[in-house]
Amino acid sequence: MRSNRDLGRPDRFVLFRALLLLLCGLLSSAQAAAPEGWVATDPLTIADDDFARNRDPDTWRDLSVERMVFTEGAATWRLWRIVNTAKPAGPLWVVTHDNENATFAAALAAVNSWGGVVMVVDTGPVDTRYGARFNAEVVGKPIDPNRNFLDTRPVYVARMLADLGDPARLIIALHTNAPDFDPNLSDCPTATPGRGAISVGLCNTRYQPRPATKRQWPFDDEDSLMLFPHLSGQPRASAPCGRLLALGDYNLVFERVGYSDGSLSNYAAQHGLAYVNIETEERGSSSGGIAQARDRLIDMIDKVMLRCGPVSGIALRAPRR
Repeated sequence: MRSNRDLGRPDRFVLFRALLLLLCGLLSSAQAAAPEGWVATDPLTIADDDFARNRDPDTWRDLSVERMVFTEGAATWRLWRIVNTAKPAGPLWVVTHDNENATFAAALAAVNSWGGVVMVVDTGPVDTRYGARFNAEVVGKPIDPNRNFLDTRPVYVARMLADLGDPARLIIALHTNAPDFDPNLSDCPTATPGRGAISVGLCNTRYQPRPATKRQWPFDDEDSLMLFPHLSGQPRASAPCGRLLALGDYNLVFERVGYSDGSLSNYAAQHGLAYVNIETEERGSSSGGIAQARDRLIDMIDKVMLRCGPVSGIALRAPRR
């Protein structure tokens, strides 16, 4: 793991961000054809669980799909890039964990409704096992794709954020996680025992929650939340979109970022990028479990976009519960 960047050095911050945007610009443009290295692929024939669950041709009517394989250091990465060719100017949707299958389904619904580009990390054709969360195509220990957003991994970062644009578009990362959390991680007076690491019930020096008061669906579940990173030493209100979403009765978590853990949320905070992480409880890989988690994610996507990322003439309609 790399050492913490000197956040007090704005010259380095500006220089690195300029270099990142330059590299991203060379790799891709949201309005352009697939950049070099990407191979166009038919989503209706891809031998992969995520695509097999989404074979309806109407889903892909306005979407293009490209695949890329590249090696950086000891790791070989396989990515999917899904673009709404009719509405390319939307958010950058990011799905880093291949075993979180509701996130892929929610990302397809979101990019169809709101436009933009989806970036997906692919760790193999079978994604119903926990090990699919990690990239095992590496010399040594498998890598968590959401711990690889480091300045020492510039190719991976540039590929994943190639469609960021300038000015940078909103990044919306989608996750499902184990229910509740380990009470030993929390400074809250009460804690619900569980296995996860993110919950609106968790509070410590890193995570500051603001739970919904009415607890209406999808926020009747403490694991359904929106997370906003902000730099250590800066107020929570400095988190992009945080103040706007605080106007609603939602489960919010503000993440204080000092030392980077390699996550996209930490990377976004340290590089001045607008970022929202939308999470809900993992409900398994059955069609019913995926649908339940997907619907919660889509409802929260709706709320984020209505307050933080409106796209003219487009409206997201969340599925009925």
